[in-house]
Amino acid sequence: MDTYELVRFILEKNGYITFLAMNGRDGVNAASKQMPDLIIMDLAMPEMDGWTATRIIKNDAKTSAIPLIALTAHALPGDRQRAMDSGCDEYITKPMDLLELVESVDHWMSRV
Repeated sequence: MDTYELVRFILEKNGYITFLAMNGRDGVNAASKQMPDLIIMDLAMPEMDGWTATRIIKNDAKTSAIPLIALTAHALPGDRQRAMDSGCDEYITKPMDLLELVESVDHWMSRV
């Protein structure tokens, strides 16, 4: 089971409805069309990376208020700050702690 499938499985098991975009460009388009309550963004994606997709989503008045959690293997010094500067509301590194992920999603979903 890859990371996407695991995250989807865990979130759906906890009562959330999910949908998946396989690259940054599709993620930006899906955010605008579907207006989700929350976005979990991988920062290393094909076609358009998550850093760029996050900036586009957060700079669009229509989608800027959607909470966005970075879920990434980018864990070098400075990566967290770079993610936050791009517009991420939270930053979780892989390998992820599943309880931390669910608690984070619960936290942000309680605010919408």
